[in-house]
Amino acid sequence: MVELDFNKSADGLIPAIAQDWQTGEVLMLAYINKESWQKTLETGVATYWTRSRKKLWVKGESSGNIQKVKEILVDCDLDTVIFKIEQVGGSACHEGYRSCFFRRVEADGTLKVIGERVFNPEDVYGKK
Repeated sequence: MVELDFNKSADGLIPAIAQDWQTGEVLMLAYINKESWQKTLETGVATYWTRSRKKLWVKGESSGNIQKVKEILVDCDLDTVIFKIEQVGGSACHEGYRSCFFRRVEADGTLKVIGERVFNPEDVYGKK
């Protein structure tokens, strides 16, 4: 069994990139700890550690937009993973976009929305 290096950071978290398993599109970046790593391996559903709420977070538990893990890549230092996932429901972003990376920085420093909303967050979460 692979042993990830959760000891490199003081909080025991390592980055986890969620990437569409068919297109390669980067959908989001989150963090995992030992517990969320084990839960992901056991269930086949991407489970993260939410830094703001300080608890396990099964992606899609509120929206239904879960991430089925198809493949996992681990970097050379064993301190970053890529979850190649099937994004159920079509959206990884809590703001309703397919990808959390739905904005581009323009030459003048402003942000331009380049993605399309898949769902209205107010309908799903009751807030934006």
